[in-house]
Amino acid sequence: MMTQMLLLLLYGFVFLLATESCRTLCQASSKSKEQVSTRPHGECHGTCVDNSYCSQPCPPDTPGDMGFLCRQKKWHKVIESCRTLTAFNIFEADSNSVQTFGGSKINEYTNKPETITDLLMEKCPQNLSCVIRNIQKSPRIPGNIALIVQLLHNISTVPMKDVDETKMKSYSIMANHILNSKSISNWTFIPERNSSCVLLHSVNSFARKLFVNKHPIEIADIFIHTVGTILSRDNAGKNFTFSMRVNDTREVTGKVSISREELQEVPSPSRAVSIAFPTLGAILEASVLESITVNGLVLSVILPKELERISLIFEKISKSEDRRAQCAGWHSVESRWDHRVCQKIQENSQQVVCKCSPSKTFTSFSILMAPHVLQSPILIYITYIGLGASICSLILCLSIEALVWGQVTKTEISYLRHVCIANIATTLLMADVWFIVASFLSGPTRHHSACVAATFFVHFFYLSVFFWMLAKALLILYGILIVFHTLPKSVLVAALFAVGYGCPLLIASITVAATEPGKGYLRPEACWLNWDMTKALLAFVVPALAIVVVNLVTVTLVIVKTRRAAIGSSMFQEVRAIVRISKNIAILTPLLGLTWGFGIATVLNDSSLAFHIIFSLLNAFQGFFILVFGTILDPKIRDALKDRINSAQWISRISENVSSDFSRHPTKGPS
Repeated sequence: MMTQMLLLLLYGFVFLLATESCRTLCQASSKSKEQVSTRPHGECHGTCVDNSYCSQPCPPDTPGDMGFLCRQKKWHKVIESCRTLTAFNIFEADSNSVQTFGGSKINEYTNKPETITDLLMEKCPQNLSCVIRNIQKSPRIPGNIALIVQLLHNISTVPMKDVDETKMKSYSIMANHILNSKSISNWTFIPERNSSCVLLHSVNSFARKLFVNKHPIEIADIFIHTVGTILSRDNAGKNFTFSMRVNDTREVTGKVSISREELQEVPSPSRAVSIAFPTLGAILEASVLESITVNGLVLSVILPKELERISLIFEKISKSEDRRAQCAGWHSVESRWDHRVCQKIQENSQQVVCKCSPSKTFTSFSILMAPHVLQSPILIYITYIGLGASICSLILCLSIEALVWGQVTKTEISYLRHVCIANIATTLLMADVWFIVASFLSGPTRHHSACVAATFFVHFFYLSVFFWMLAKALLILYGILIVFHTLPKSVLVAALFAVGYGCPLLIASITVAATEPGKGYLRPEACWLNWDMTKALLAFVVPALAIVVVNLVTVTLVIVKTRRAAIGSSMFQEVRAIVRISKNIAILTPLLGLTWGFGIATVLNDSSLAFHIIFSLLNAFQGFFILVFGTILDPKIRDALKDRINSAQWISRISENVSSDFSRHPTKGPS
């Protein structure tokens, strides 16, 4: 009895100790949780210095962290890996095999998404459905998106002979969850920037395994739509038509069309699968940080290798009149859009028809929105009227130069000056003519070789205009800065021609040789230098702007020198100096190409029609300005013209007198 009482007292004491310990542990745990919950997350409290980086933890019970970058004295989130899905909660609640893992294994399975794939293939290999419910309930935060992308990628690499419709449907449901239009912005924060490319490649790879029997397969989700069918030579043709929602209010259509002629090359029967994505274009743009905009559905096609050409019809998402479309295919190896595999056949304000060449590398296609180009009837009229006036003015300018050449080139400096003016006029005339030729060759259907030739000559002659303007500026600097030492005339002429024609020829030749073998010389729809693929346009823009800067410095030196000569003079002399400065600016501005500086304003404010009108007026009429300021306002040329006119009148009078005298005395010979 005594022993039992002692045992009861001992048990009671142990129970009290256990209770007190439990209460102490619970209080400590609650304090710890309270501290965690009050710990700041989602923002940085340190000093924000431009380009400094800050890392913050995700909310409690959410693995991962967030990275912030300081820009303009504010913290901006740049990456996030927060996730709620793990190897333990991605499967449905009735899973027993997953629950047996200990807590110490959570990080191991969470950090290895392929382990989830192994468990998935063990639990539900027939339909892949045992993760769908929890994936659909999970928030579309960056970490969850990245985990699902990795899961889909791993599933696509699992050896499977044939994927039936049930598996494909489960796969599409998982992809549809992260393709939701509400998740587009979250793709930008995924640390792995190529996640969207991996998703596209994974879906296409999995679709290649889809088994299609006699009956067509159609799996339609909101953000991914898959159609599979059997191709036969007996068919008149095959069309896949999609109508899908890109956001809450808009639907767009897309169509894959295979002609009967193409079907004749296909062994019968053959499998064909097409997949449409309404939001993947925006996701690719957001996550890969492309500078282009996808303006239609992304259409993937898995077709027999014998099919060399297919037609794709895209409805435009943005139906802006001043934005032209470019047909393109997604390069699955280099993860970029490529224009070379597609040709635009037709375009209007609503849709675009493309002809594309599918292959293992190019499976997905879409239309890209071209860079913003302000198009206005006013600008078109100004350009072509100005070019007409410029061409006529340049012909007249060269005619006058030829007429008075012997009288105005008697001194070395005047000879070199008129060499520059004559060559500026000649190269600008040739550039304007080739510009008109290139405009007629531009368009969806064009002869490639002729377009390359026209682009080369436009590039070469416009560069020659700028380099001859540079030569004239260097000649002015030579006259201002080098007073006591002069070079021989032949050396100066050779240097001018080397600068005026040698440099442009070198730049234009290197540009076409470097870019044309890869079909990156031309723009998709115009006979002009490419920008999107190869940045060949820089071979014109960089030299032109550099020359404009040098010429602007030259004009500034001329103004300073003219102004300095008037310092300390009388009021009348200062007024004359101001007039002389204004005249120099008026003459040198068109001759040195300073009007092209307005092109910078059109780039900085491309939506302003006023800047474009000013730029078009100044440059389309540049030939007219050269005639006026470089030729007609030159007093020596005017004097020479007067002498020629007076001489011509004098000769005309003599001829008339001789003729009249001969008519009065026909038998009288000359004395």
